[in-house]
Amino acid sequence: MNQNLREFIDMVRNEGYTVGDVHGEDQYLIDPLGDAVETWRDKYPYDTLLGRDRYEAEKRQLQIELLKFQYSAQDNGTKHIILFEGRDAAGKGGAIKRFTEHLNPRIARVVALPVPTERERTQWYFQRYIAHLPAAGEICLFDRSWYNRGGVEHVMGYCTPEEHRRFLQQCPVFERMLVDDGILLRKYWFSVSDKEQYKRFKSRLTDPMRRWKLSPTDLESVTRWEDYSRAKDDMFVHTDIESARWHVVESEDKRKARINVIHHMLNAIPYHHVERPPMKFPKKPSSTGYRRTDRTLQSEVPDYAATLSAGKAPDRYVDVEDEGVVLAQASHESALVLGHRQAHRRDAAHAAGVGGVRRARVDGEVRHEEGQVLVGGEEDSVAGCGPPCPCDEDRVPGRRRSERGRRSGTGRRRAGGR
Repeated sequence: MNQNLREFIDMVRNEGYTVGDVHGEDQYLIDPLGDAVETWRDKYPYDTLLGRDRYEAEKRQLQIELLKFQYSAQDNGTKHIILFEGRDAAGKGGAIKRFTEHLNPRIARVVALPVPTERERTQWYFQRYIAHLPAAGEICLFDRSWYNRGGVEHVMGYCTPEEHRRFLQQCPVFERMLVDDGILLRKYWFSVSDKEQYKRFKSRLTDPMRRWKLSPTDLESVTRWEDYSRAKDDMFVHTDIESARWHVVESEDKRKARINVIHHMLNAIPYHHVERPPMKFPKKPSSTGYRRTDRTLQSEVPDYAATLSAGKAPDRYVDVEDEGVVLAQASHESALVLGHRQAHRRDAAHAAGVGGVRRARVDGEVRHEEGQVLVGGEEDSVAGCGPPCPCDEDRVPGRRRSERGRRSGTGRRRAGGR
C-alpha cells in the first residue's frame, strides 16, 4: 500500500472507523463495532522497536560508562571532539542530551553556534570553530559543525560554489591537523528517511514544546531532499578520511540511535577506570550563636507549589516525537485492551436492553452510538453502560479516566492520549 497511515485513516473514517491515540505517531484504528485494528509503520527498517524499559536500563549502564570515560579523559589529559551531523529532525539534539545528561558541564561542553556574524563571514571559514576546540581533559560535542558549509550552506545558496569547493579541499587538511595535534575526533551522521523527517516536522509544528526547533529553512529542506542527499554524498567522498572517518547512525528509532551511538563511541575510544579519592565529611562544628535573619525582612518567592492539588494537575506532557517510537510496539496490545473494554460495554448495553447501533456525528467526527455508549472521536461517554469493566484497570498508555467516572460508571474517558 502506497498510502501513509494518515491517508488510510482519512479514507476509512467515512466508513465509520475511528482513531485511537490521535496525538501519537502510531495511531491505531477502531472499527465500527469497537474492535481494534492493528496498524503498521510503512517500510520501518527494524524488525522490532526498542521498548522504554530496556532502553532506560541500557541507557543507565552506558551513562555510567560515560562518567568513567569523562574521568579517564581528565586523568589522562586527552582532548575529544564528537561531531553530530545529519538532516534536520534526525535526532542529533536528543542524542547529545543523553550523552551529557550526567556529565560535568565544565568538562563536557556542547557547541551549537548560531548564524555567523558579519565579522565572522569575513574570516577564514574554520576560524570561528577554533575558539571552541577542547583543552586537555575536555570533551566537546558539536551540535552541527563546520560541515554546515558542505550541507545547508551549499544547498540553500548561503555560500558560493567557489567557497564550497574550497571547503571540501581544506576540510580534510584541517581535520588531519586536529588529529595530529592529539585531538580524538569522532564524526557521526544521523540518517533518517524523508517520511520520518516529515512526520517529525509535523509533530514539531503542532507541539508548543518543540516549535522552536522548526525554522523556515527546515521546512524548505523538505522540497530539497535530493539536493541534500547529493551534497551529503559529495561531502563524504571528500572528507571520509582514514584519520577521521564518518560513522552513519540509523535514526528512524531515536532510542536505538542514542544507544547505538553512545555504545559505538565508548568502544571506539580507549578509556580506563579511575579510582576516585575517598571523600570524608568534616565534623560539624559547634554553634557560635548565629541566629537567622527574620523571614519577614526578606523578599521570598511565594509558595505556589502549596496551592497545587492532584485534582487540578494538568495532563502529563508527552513528547510526541520521542514517545511515539514505542507506540507501534505497544499499539497492538493496547488496542486489544481497548477493543475488549468496548466489547464489554457493548454487551453490557445490550444486557440492559439498549439495542441497535447508529452513527452520530459529534464535533465533525463520525461516531457510533450503542444506547448511550459513544465510541471514538475525542471522548467516549460511558453513561449507562452497566457495571464497570474489569479491564478498565489495564489502562491504555496515555488514557485517563476520572476517579468519579471509575466509581460511578459515568465518567468521561479520552480516546486518544496526549
